[in-house]
This record gives sequence, C-alpha cells and structure tokens, in this order.
Amino acid sequence: MRFRKTGAAVAAALALAVSATACGSDSGSDDTITIGIKFDQPGLGLKTPDGAYEGFDVDVATYVAKELGYEAEDIEWKQSPSPERENLLSRGDVDMIAATYSITDERKEKVSFAGPYLIAHQDLLIRSDETAITDASDLNDKNLCSVGGSTSAQNVKNELAPDAELQEFDTYSKCLDGLSKGTVDALTTDDAILAGYAAQDNYEGQFKLAGLNLSDENYGIGLKKGDTEMQEKVNAALEKMIEDGSWKEAVDKHFGPAGYDPGEAPEITEKS
Repeated sequence: MRFRKTGAAVAAALALAVSATACGSDSGSDDTITIGIKFDQPGLGLKTPDGAYEGFDVDVATYVAKELGYEAEDIEWKQSPSPERENLLSRGDVDMIAATYSITDERKEKVSFAGPYLIAHQDLLIRSDETAITDASDLNDKNLCSVGGSTSAQNVKNELAPDAELQEFDTYSKCLDGLSKGTVDALTTDDAILAGYAAQDNYEGQFKLAGLNLSDENYGIGLKKGDTEMQEKVNAALEKMIEDGSWKEAVDKHFGPAGYDPGEAPEITEKS
C-alpha cells in the first residue's frame, strides 16, 4: 500500500532528493490503493460495460479504503480470479482482496484475513424446469460446474456426490453459459453469488436456486500473510461499517432485488 506523504519536512526532503539527482524524475503517485475484486459476479463484484465497478464486495472495499484514507478515485481495481488470489497477495500485486473470499484454515496458511463481513451458504443453481435435482446426492452421474480454486465443487465432489462429473473453469460466467446451453446440469458456489446471476435481466426466468444450505462460507478480506497492522485497521473499518448502518444499506441495495437475505452481519473474528 502506498500512503500519502504529508508535512513540510517531508516535502523539503523530497525536494532536496530531487535536486541532488542529475536526471531526476517523478516516481509516480503515492496516493492509490490496489484492491482485488471479481469482475464477473453480479451483485458482488462486477465491471460494467462502461468501465464502472459495482456490487456488495465493491461497496465494502470502498468503505474500508475510505477509512484507510483513500477516496473512491484513489482505488485501482484489479481482477482477482479464484485460483490467483493467494498469488496476487503474496506477490504484492494487490494490497487487499474482497472477492467472495471464503476464510479457510488452508488459505490462512498462505494469507491473512480480516472479517468476516458476510456469511453465505453453498447452494446449487439449476435450470428453472429442473425437477430431478432436489438434493446434493442427485448430482451423482450429472455434470457439476464451478471454478478452479473454489472450495464449493470439492465440497460436493468429496462429501456429497462423489460420482458427479466435475467441470472447472476460470470464471463463473463460463459455468453459467454451460448451464444455459445444457452442457452442465448445475452450478455450485455460494448462494450470494448464485442469486446475483439468477437476477440478471438476460437470464430472467431461466434459473433457480435449489435451496440447499450445504456449508457456511465466511467471506473475509484477504491480506498479505502476517500483516497484523493492516488486519487491525480493516477489522476496525468493517466494524464501523456494520455499526453505522452502511453494511445493511449495501445488503439491501445489492441483494434485495434478487430476493436474497444473508441475515445479520457476522461477528468479526479474524484477529491476531
């Protein structure tokens, strides 16, 4: 993260450093923060055709950034596919990630988390005329789709429907396309994500949630491993967002149209 440099002493020091360099040049802005989000998840993290960013994760990240001293225009948004999230953090390509990032013990070996800021539940998205899938076990011998790096598909494959044919892509949009065309029978991930897809105008009436609560998924903000100072600051921002009502406003704005209710804000538990 690149913090603002303020104060006359700092300005003077910078001026001296520049004048002492024969061929000095501006090293760039120190006023931005880079945040990883999904670009293809309606209701959570979506890059619109006009280049804007919208969704619940976007609103949460924007609020946190503001508490850290950054306005919306100071944020550089970076696409963060599920398989690349740990790499983006470890390389320093992003300062934090708010991208439907479920907190798990395995992931905590590689990254640190703040939060959680939402509890979702794994479910299935199926075609609206589907009647043969009413339980996860019904996926045996059927085509199940999810994205690489997601915990959802492995939960089903390992524990609930071991004979399901698993297909993994790099984005949920490709799974949704397969579901629409009939090449896959179900898309599995968190109900918050599925609700956003089902509510899109171009898919109106095509899909439905199966209504299965297959697991609890605690969404956290991913941080570089061991950055306890940033963890404390982000946790404080999330707590403030919940307390001042901004969290509930964002929930109603992005999930209300899809008829999805994630319940009450979770307790912040990821602390060093």
